Amino acid sequence: MSLCDNASVGEDSLDQPELREACGVFGIYAPDRPVAQLTFYGLYALQHRGQESAGMAVSDGESITVVKDMGLVTNVFDDRTLAPLQGDLAIGHVRYSTTGASNWGNAQPVYKSARGAGVALGHNGNLVNTAELAAESGVLPGTIGSDSELVGQLLHAEIVATRGSLVDALKAVLPRLEGAFSLVLMDQDHLVGVRDPHGFRPLCLGRIDGGWVLASESTALDIVNARFVRELEPGELIVIDASGIRSMRPFPVEEVQSKLCLFEFVYFARPDSQLYGRTIHSARQRMGELLAEQAPLPVDTAAVPRPAMVMPVPESGIPAAEGYARASGIPFGHGLVKNRYIGRTFIAPSQDKRALGVRLKLNPIRENIAGKRLVVVDDSIVRGTTQQALVAMLREAGAAEVHLRISSPPYRWPCFFGMDTGAPSELLAADLTVSEVRDYIGCDTLAYLDLDRLITATGASASGFCTACLTGEYPVEVPLRRAPAVVAAAVAPGPPAPLPEVDLLHPCG
Repeated sequence: MSLCDNASVGEDSLDQPELREACGVFGIYAPDRPVAQLTFYGLYALQHRGQESAGMAVSDGESITVVKDMGLVTNVFDDRTLAPLQGDLAIGHVRYSTTGASNWGNAQPVYKSARGAGVALGHNGNLVNTAELAAESGVLPGTIGSDSELVGQLLHAEIVATRGSLVDALKAVLPRLEGAFSLVLMDQDHLVGVRDPHGFRPLCLGRIDGGWVLASESTALDIVNARFVRELEPGELIVIDASGIRSMRPFPVEEVQSKLCLFEFVYFARPDSQLYGRTIHSARQRMGELLAEQAPLPVDTAAVPRPAMVMPVPESGIPAAEGYARASGIPFGHGLVKNRYIGRTFIAPSQDKRALGVRLKLNPIRENIAGKRLVVVDDSIVRGTTQQALVAMLREAGAAEVHLRISSPPYRWPCFFGMDTGAPSELLAADLTVSEVRDYIGCDTLAYLDLDRLITATGASASGFCTACLTGEYPVEVPLRRAPAVVAAAVAPGPPAPLPEVDLLHPCG
């Protein structure tokens, strides 16, 4: 398993029911602008992508100052910590770990001093050849805490050995990396952005008065009043400095093929962000519309007709639920209230405590639920324990029927590119039919959106996405499990035993 810069599999969060992703990055070159303050705002806009740690590096042209700590952006930075951070360029990072321990040592940016100069980097993604790279480079086991730190070490070694620049070192090191990596990097005078040849994770470019901005999502450009220019292309390296901006292609042409993670559209990206030229919110509403066409509410068989309502699992299910209601003609309503003051929660060792964890996060609006046939729209099912607790909660609140509709296909395969989903045996749909998943969750009917319809909703080409977690077709070789058949063999048949954790699904850093 790779050492990755992003956290260990198996930690738990109820902050969204099931998936967690790895990190948000931000970079800015803007002389005579308050770059530290602007980086703070950019990271704040990317907080949904990682809540474990936050950090930034700022250059005044002579030295780089790095400030990072565990916690949310507003916990790490305030006026006192930002005031001394003066300079013309900066990078920032919010982290949710997928590999590598969740501790201060793995918080980013990673900083390395080389030949009297400094290099800092922030990483979103997960390498799949970390162990091989570490062995080739003579790194002793246990001395590198994450894949991001290893990249920093490789760049440092290259700069020292060749007495070259950061860009020269990147040209030598980047082709050796395999897997997912959207990077922002800096030395004293240059801001650099990189996307891996498959573009697994997003990275976009914006124009601000007097400078340029790089960010994981376009919402981070909006908050600093930068104009969206374009997404970086897979395999592209952009260098920004006092002379302007230039683009390079350090990867072999035959390796470049766009494979953006499809779950950026389903869950990870903010609704107000745009990818592939389309607003995420509109794509998710379209998912709901297509889901209504594919899986309408069954005809009511009761002697006295009962009212129906389409309701979302907040927050990520809202746009798809709106689309489902619009296409079906069934009224939209809210049946659950989310406690906005609960962040990452605890590992729940028993079924009772798992149910309590859901109740701490979500509470039913009984008068909206009682006596109704509910169409409950959620974005995905990974482990299923959150949906199981929710269905029980809705029935206790008086729901006549609960029909679960999921705006993505069954999640059957583990991700190796920066999304924390656990082992294959922890994926509910890995070896269960839809009807078996329905029985486990306890709803009246269950339907997933077909993959073809999901891709149609994005408005982009099917060839432009990584769908490995849904199909088992990995764009690159993955560690430990070199082929889908090997992964399938590792999945134990039959319904899963109660898990010692609540569901996972939140972006990270």
